Amino acid sequence: MDLNQLRNLLRFHIFRANVRHKDIANFCKQRGLSEPPKEDEGSKAERLSAAFAATPDYELANVAERLLVHQPMSPADRNRLQDIIWPDSQPIPKRYRREVARALRIDDLFEDASKFDQLIASLFVLERDLDIFAAFDGSSLPPLKDQIERHVHRNPGDWDVEYLFNELGAIDASDTRFARFLEGLVDPDVMPDEESQRRFVKIVNSVFVKCGLEFREVTDRDGYPVFALVATELASATRPKNLIFASPEKPDLRFHDAVNNDVEIVTEADKVLIYDRPIPVDGIRWCDLQTWWKELHSIKDDDEAKKSLYLRLRESLPEHSPPQRLFFDSYHQMFASQIPLLPALLPEVWLHWDPQTVKQRGAKALIRSRMDFLMLMRSGVRVVLEIDGQQHYSKDRRPEPMRYAEMVAADRRLKLDGYQVFRFGGAELQGERGKAVVKEFFRAMFDRFGVEIRS
Repeated sequence: MDLNQLRNLLRFHIFRANVRHKDIANFCKQRGLSEPPKEDEGSKAERLSAAFAATPDYELANVAERLLVHQPMSPADRNRLQDIIWPDSQPIPKRYRREVARALRIDDLFEDASKFDQLIASLFVLERDLDIFAAFDGSSLPPLKDQIERHVHRNPGDWDVEYLFNELGAIDASDTRFARFLEGLVDPDVMPDEESQRRFVKIVNSVFVKCGLEFREVTDRDGYPVFALVATELASATRPKNLIFASPEKPDLRFHDAVNNDVEIVTEADKVLIYDRPIPVDGIRWCDLQTWWKELHSIKDDDEAKKSLYLRLRESLPEHSPPQRLFFDSYHQMFASQIPLLPALLPEVWLHWDPQTVKQRGAKALIRSRMDFLMLMRSGVRVVLEIDGQQHYSKDRRPEPMRYAEMVAADRRLKLDGYQVFRFGGAELQGERGKAVVKEFFRAMFDRFGVEIRS
């Protein structure tokens, strides 16, 4: 993320806003800026300048997102801001964008024309810049939205999909914008017909397999599947549905109905947590987990929910494993205020329930090896983090080959199921050196999987 460019763009839009002196404090709060000086401590420009200057770099993306919601701006300015703050997507070469466009028909793009128009208006610039020379001779083109109404909706044979993509600027758009465009086209709002959704996905996947991408079903909404564009070597092909975690001891589980995900904790149910909501496209972020916790316990205050959830998760860590606690604490300390939008670090995971796995290998596949930590990230990427003490490879301080063999066999099963597995030796997670190891790992891992770190 180019922070200098972002700060310059934000400064331009913030200082052009028409805001009254008495409203500056609310204006800054609404847009995520630092608190400005009081009304009698400077002019409007001075107060805004002070609030903007005091806003740390890691908050700038949040300021931009709020600005996009609360402050009118041209589509071109909106796109410039979005292209800076959106996380990078897997590269989508122009060759395959064109091949996808040539493989699709206009009829393949949408079921709801008005929702399609809303989608393209949210991603592309449909108003053309004024051509002063063409204006003199009357040869200027009508706005792109009017041409789409004429050549796509009223006369669907006029334009093919490749021509439409070129006119929209989709072929030359950023990778992330193009990916969001395709995901928007197959979204249930634009395409409320499952047969049409799956036909679109099949066409796109037949092309994108050549560049290591494909659509995968990641959740459902209103009875329709929701698809995300993912890198094929990273994501799991199945959809997690139920998580049982945050318990230092293995819970006694019973499945009344494996197909319908009816899970019962037979004993000491109060000592485990069950996250039973669909996993969204962005995976489970801390903010998702906190919202679930807040509603589960009817907590009204966000700070109280955040603190109580953190303590509950930390209490589940084994007392005999200081390295595990250092790992958990270091993650939350190093990212601090950025944590809400980062993947939640789920401790002591005993069950990662997956209906597709049941179909493939039967109900016994439901009980996976215990995981020290699990992260569910965007587009189905699943990361298992294991902290290995002596008990993983020895018994009574003597090497235990079979114990080690069982551990690596469990790793193989997880990897075959689409998990990314990373192991740490307990000896490397000690003191300040251990904290440095955790910091270096997460920065490298997030960079590998395209998780934006806003700092």
